[in-house]
Formats: sequence, C-alpha cells, structure tokens
Amino acid sequence: MHFTDEWLAPTLEPLLPADTLASLREGTAAGSSLWEAVVKRRLLTDDQVLEAAAARFRMPVLPPGAPAQAVTDVISESVARRFNVLPFRISDSHLDVATYNPFDLDAEKGLAFASGRDVRLHLASPSQIREGLSVLFPSEDAVAKLLGGLDRGAAVEQLEDDSDDIGASAEEASHAPIVRLVDMMLADGIASRASDVHVEPIEGGVAVRYRIDGVLRQVMKVPRSAGIPLISRLKIMSGLDIADRRRPLDGRARVSVNGQPVDLRVSSLPSATGEKVVIRILNTSETILDLTSLGLFDDERQLVTSLLDAKEGILLVTGPTGSGKTTTLYSALKLVQSEGVNIVTVEDPVEYKLGENIVQVQVQEKSGLTFATALRSILRQDPDVVLVGEIRDVETAQIAVQASLTGHLVLSTLHTNDAANAVTRLVDIGVESYKLASALRGVIAQRLLRRLCLNCRTTEGVKVPEKLRRYLGNDAKLYRAVGCADCASTGYRGRLAIIETMVMTRELEALVGEGATADKLRTQARSAGMRNLFESGLRHVEAGHTTIDELLRVTEVPAEGPGGDTGASAARRLGGSTKSGSRETSVERREPRAGQAVVREDEALLGFDLLEDGAGEAAAPVTAAEGKGTVLLVEDEESLRLVIRDLLEREGYQVAEAVDGVQALDQVDRVAPDALILDLNLPRLDGYSVLQQLRSRPQTADLLVMVLTAKGDEDNEVKVFELGADDFLQKPFRARALAARLDALLARRKPAS
Repeated sequence: MHFTDEWLAPTLEPLLPADTLASLREGTAAGSSLWEAVVKRRLLTDDQVLEAAAARFRMPVLPPGAPAQAVTDVISESVARRFNVLPFRISDSHLDVATYNPFDLDAEKGLAFASGRDVRLHLASPSQIREGLSVLFPSEDAVAKLLGGLDRGAAVEQLEDDSDDIGASAEEASHAPIVRLVDMMLADGIASRASDVHVEPIEGGVAVRYRIDGVLRQVMKVPRSAGIPLISRLKIMSGLDIADRRRPLDGRARVSVNGQPVDLRVSSLPSATGEKVVIRILNTSETILDLTSLGLFDDERQLVTSLLDAKEGILLVTGPTGSGKTTTLYSALKLVQSEGVNIVTVEDPVEYKLGENIVQVQVQEKSGLTFATALRSILRQDPDVVLVGEIRDVETAQIAVQASLTGHLVLSTLHTNDAANAVTRLVDIGVESYKLASALRGVIAQRLLRRLCLNCRTTEGVKVPEKLRRYLGNDAKLYRAVGCADCASTGYRGRLAIIETMVMTRELEALVGEGATADKLRTQARSAGMRNLFESGLRHVEAGHTTIDELLRVTEVPAEGPGGDTGASAARRLGGSTKSGSRETSVERREPRAGQAVVREDEALLGFDLLEDGAGEAAAPVTAAEGKGTVLLVEDEESLRLVIRDLLEREGYQVAEAVDGVQALDQVDRVAPDALILDLNLPRLDGYSVLQQLRSRPQTADLLVMVLTAKGDEDNEVKVFELGADDFLQKPFRARALAARLDALLARRKPAS
C-alpha cells in the first residue's frame, strides 16, 4: 500500500525502528498519510517530521504567528481546503503558502492562477495547516475555540451603575454562553492596551477589531450565529434597547477586570449588514494624567505650563477626534488643581473621574443641560478654572469668551487642523474678533504618534527620504520599526504627543482684532518662534522616539522651509514663484533627475516649472519633445514605483508620479501627460474611479491609460477595458514588455496627432 505522501518515506525510514515502515503499510488504510500515521502512533512528533523534511528538501518552515487576514481576499476557503494549504502572507507580487506536500505541482499552479502572484512554498505539518485554516475560516461552532484563544485567566464581573437600570436585561442574558465570550473579549482588549473595541457585522460573520496605539487591528472573526448575540449582549450591558436596531444609540457600562474597575462607553450604529458597536475603554488605572507622560520635550512642556499660569483668559486645544485633546486638558487641570482653586468642568461625556477639588458636570441634552446652560450655571458657582469639553456652537463660544474676560481661566477643545485656524473658526461661528483678541491666551494644536518599541527598534537599512533631506541631512541617525513579542510584532508600543503652540503676543492680538486670515496669523506666530506639528514630530524622529513613516502618516511636509515662512512661501505652496517688478524671486529649487521634467508630490510644492536664472526671463519648460514623452505613474507602493520610474527614464521617458487617485487627477491637469500607468488598488480614490473620471472629461477622454495591477482575473480585465483602458498588464511584469507595450501605444497615436 502506498501513502498519499509516499515522497516522505525515504526521509522518515532512517528515523524509525527497523521494519516499522512495512508494518505501517500493512496496518494503515489505503489513501492515508504517512506523516499523520507516525504522529498518531507516537513514533515521531510533528516537529521531528517537520525538521527532517525541511532539512532534506531545503525548504523554509511556516513562521510563527497568525496568518494575515488579507489573504482571504484573494484565496477563498474552498481553494485553500481543496489544495490543503495554508496561505499566510500576501503582497502585490507574492503569495506565501504553507503545505505538507511540496511536490503538489497542481496546487502551486492553481494558487498562482487564482491569486495572480508568484507562489512561495513553506513546509508545515498537517495539524498546523488545519489549525491555521480554522483561524482564517472559522466554522459555525468556533465560539469554544475563540474562548480558548482569548482566555487569559482574567476575572470579569459587571458592577452596578446607579445611573443605568439594566438588571432585568442582565438576568435575561446571564445564562447565555455568549456572556463568557464578551467577558473574554473585553479582558483581552484591556490587556492588549486597546482604547476601542470595534464589533462590526461583515459578510459571513462579525469582525472584532482593537484600536491599539491609534491603529485598528482585526483580532478575530466570529460566526454570525455567535456574533449577533454578542452585539445584543453588549447592548444589554450598556442599558440599550436590544429591540431598537434602526437608530444610533449610546450607553455606558462599568466592569471589573481582575478587581480593577473599568468604564466603558458603548455606541451602536445601524448599517446595511447589521448593527456596529464600538466600545470606548476608559481605563483610569492605565492613563497617567501628566504632561510628562505625553512625551513632550522640556521646552514644550514649559511653554504649556506658562500658559496655565494665567489667572484669566481662554486656552484652546485643537485637533481631530482621537488626537488626545481631552487627556492634555485633564493633565493641565492636574497642574492647577489644589485646595485653594475651585475647578468645574462640563463634559460630554465625563471620561475620567479627576478626584478631589474638581466638580465634573455631565451634559444631558435630553433634559436641557447643554454646554451653554451648564456653563451659565457654573459661572454662578464662583469658579476659578472652567473646563468646557468642546465648543460646538456660537452660544457656548460666546459664554466661554465672556467668562474668560471676567476673571476666569477657561480651557476648552475645538476641531481644527492647526492653531491658527482655531481663531478663524471661532470668528466664523460668531465670536466678535475684538473680544477674542482680548480673551485668547494661546492655542495648542496636537496629534499623536506611535512610539517606537525600544526592545526591537533598529537603525539598519534606514535612509533619509529625499523629501526630508533639507530638514535632516544625509547623516541623521534614524530608526525603523521591526516588531517583537513586547509590541505584538508591530514595532510600536504606546504613543506620544506632538504639539504646535501659538502663544498670543501683542502683534497677534492686533491681527486677531483686525480679523486677519489664518495665513497671516500663522506667519506672525512663526516669526515669533512657533514650531509647527511637523517640526515637533521631526524632533522625536531625530531623538529615536518614532519613525519617519509614522511622522508622514500623521503630518504633512510643510510648504515653507524649515526656517519658517519666507516671502515666497505662498508661491511655493502653489508650485510657482513670486514676481517683483521685472525680476522673479526664485522659489527654493531642487535639481531634477536627468531628463526628469516633473517631480513628485513633495517637490511639486516647490515648483513644477523649474526656472533657469537669466536676464529676467523664464526659460521654456521642458517638453515631451525632448524625449519619448511624459508618463504619469500612479502607484502607491514606493519600492515598485521607483523601479518602474527608473525603467521608464532609461527608455527615454519623462516621469511624473502620484501615490493615490486624487493626486493622480490633479497631476493629469498639471502635467498633461502623454500616457498614464495606473494601479487599481489606490488610497483615497481607486483606479476604477480615476479611469472613469478621465474618460468622462473631454480634455482627457483620449489620454492613453495602461492599467498595471495584481488583480489579473478575467472579470477585472474586462471591467477596465469597458471603462476605457487602452492596455492591461498584470503584476509581476517583465520590464522590457512594459516598455515595448508603452512604445507601441504611443506609436499608434502619432498619426492621429
């Protein structure tokens, strides 16, 4: 009798006692696996078989860790189980697969065809493949497995909340097995340092994602039969009506994890596939309300502290949702908190209990207790310091400004992009500029960056990007994220704040009173020494606290140079130069690559028409006639973009670049390319939408478009041709073929021109 993996017999025979292989053939049913037979009879372990096979056939083994969920977008469960393989990692050009039969050529070819990528095989045991597939494609009875994977021995019990009467609903759900799953999910989220837990219905189940250090990560996919009761259980815990699934609902809950109380804010939102629930975890014991814990440099912390020394006036903290504004304000209150200071806050909601000598008021809009009405009552309570959770309307803004003018220090938050725009925002909603000029003491704009894990960060292979050389130089010591057990293989652990602090001066007060624009306010603040968000983050990059990638994820490279605004800063933001009489004031220039007429997005801010110094006349821009033509390359993967750009430039083309769909449409208008090479999987606006918009506009209806994508299936190819593509090329591609096809496309267009 032959085993299904007969190729393994010569490898295992030396490891087994004499005649063992023959007895296995006689005592094992036909069509059985030799690997599983020796493991089942305890003749060898999985690890021993795996080590022997990997050494003999010189194959890498399956690396530790969970498979990437992204592989399920390309390889379906039926394909994976048909070939009995575990896809665990994917990129634009490669698919990494674990198998226990490296000689299954049909599987390798089938996976390459299904994924449109080169397949790289790794060796794994049959049990590893089964376990991995159960993680990627969980079965309907997977609740027990999920519990087994999440159970960290944490004890969770629900605490009674005086404000929420949910006893009856809790009794109703107490007998369900889902209760244990919810408890373990919350305990695991808190242990993982998650700030939010997202429970969202998806096709075929319910996905659970944790937001850790500001980034969402999917941790499990629950079958729909267990996921819907899970969502109902969360609504029951937070006192929400489980029968009301058509309206957004907000609730609160309080639980104890290993004896430590944790507050939860629960929000439900109806969607097309069911209700999505987001749980905000407010873990007071893990949050350190101190400016030092925010990661501020000493001079930044001293500047913020000096603003808090004011006895009256208004101090604003601005930024988007999740940028740490509330934590900064709470930390500020801790600095001024004392027995002799009366501090009152009005918040929606009250996120943390701040302790003695601080009275916290919860907004209750249904009962008429809004920010404005609460603020009026607070001013009759003889406060020294007032914290307004958020300025949302003109009434709240006017009362806050009036309070700051009558001897109170008012702290509040606002949603704006930077410090200067906070002033114009308040004026826009109705605050008189002359009052604001007298009341405002300072504005702090803030963002959060992920902090590098100190255990695994490295300087190896880190180069200064071209766009940052004027800020960092070529010899800067930079770090990159690696990943280890301490940081859950992300390379980051914790977050730090970067801030832009605009302190009011006499000059700024005059400008605010005159109703000056944000640009003028920013220019004046910069001349007085204000450091913007990018520069604050750059200091952390140089200090090894974070990476360049993280900085560019959160901030943008400013249009002005590192020294602040210059007379030509506005022109640089527009991509041109300023004129003074008959002479042009040259914008700071950077030399292009040989034969390169159009530079990338960061360089476009400095001027896309490069000028030569001359007798008052601008040299003619470089045109396509000097080479084969201009190609706009739209590709979000930097390494691949650099390869294609170098290839095209060697072939005599001038290359412009775009990293997303929105920038691509903008570059088409700026550059007027002869051809466009377009990826389909793009951020902000995908390639399909770009192609559709190009064909709908008369000026770009005939633009040559070559689609270059990893999505090589027939349906996708037909779709892009229906949208008007001129050519379709699948990744991975052959370099000479790409250049030849581009030459042919442009050659066919020459007679028409």
